[in-house]
Amino acid sequence: MIDRVGKHPWENGQMRIFITGGTGFIGRHLCREWLAAGHQIRVLSRQRPEQVAALCGAVRAVQQMEEMGEPEVVVNLAGEPILGPRWTARRKAAIRESRVTLTNRLVAHLATLETPPGVLLSGSAVGYYGDRGDQVLTESSPPGRGFGAELCVAWEEAALEAERLGVRVCLLRTGPVLGAGGGMLARMLPAFRLGLGGPLGSGRQWLAWIHLQDHLAAIRYLVEHETLEGPFNLVAPEPVTNRELARTLGRVLGRPARLPAPAFALRWLLGEQAEILLASQRAVPQRLLEAGFTFAYPHLEAALRQLLAAG
Repeated sequence: MIDRVGKHPWENGQMRIFITGGTGFIGRHLCREWLAAGHQIRVLSRQRPEQVAALCGAVRAVQQMEEMGEPEVVVNLAGEPILGPRWTARRKAAIRESRVTLTNRLVAHLATLETPPGVLLSGSAVGYYGDRGDQVLTESSPPGRGFGAELCVAWEEAALEAERLGVRVCLLRTGPVLGAGGGMLARMLPAFRLGLGGPLGSGRQWLAWIHLQDHLAAIRYLVEHETLEGPFNLVAPEPVTNRELARTLGRVLGRPARLPAPAFALRWLLGEQAEILLASQRAVPQRLLEAGFTFAYPHLEAALRQLLAAG
């Protein structure tokens, strides 16, 4: 995909891109950044075109896989939010369908294209590793147990079926994304600004976070570097404990952050879903670093200060 003057097609601003989950927190930022670079984007969404445009910019909104055209790049970010209503059997089925079933449908349609895309970047999460205490987790670490881990395994297996079509597949094992106006930070700020924030549970569990800007840059890096495939931990190089996260955010805001949310209270309020908040995942981006990717925000405090100043 390198042209005669040595440029990747990405630099020409003319790539055809298809995105599922484009109206989500990460997706809408990705759309606007790539539109500004001159790329042609179609977004799969059940929302009306004008609603998609309000979130994503001047993309073409489609409601069926069959309308994807002949994309060169496919980014699969679709999925019902993990945190939300309690995990009943029906809720779990909806979460699984929005990820695994949709990815199966996506790959099945790619098989019908005369020219499949060069790359599929498909969502996953560090939840793949389950609750692993202080263990340092790289992409070669085995999966964990529980609903979240089993979901990620099935999600990744569905995406990897595209390799049979000659498509390069990159699996995006994403940690909590810190960005202005959404994601984990938006959920935390109201309580912390009132001085009511604090660690969750014991606070000793590890959190593998990433700044939104680094997340978007990593996705582009994986598109551009055509030898890269397989799983990638999209997390900052320096994971922190939940207690450290609370202390750092409190320090940046100039507010106390000493009110813990006990594990038993979280389990009473959220049921099984509380394990997502209490699980420890000390994941590191080994494969991204080995590939030469440079993080703009490797340190938590600098990341939080930039985001709060920008927001």
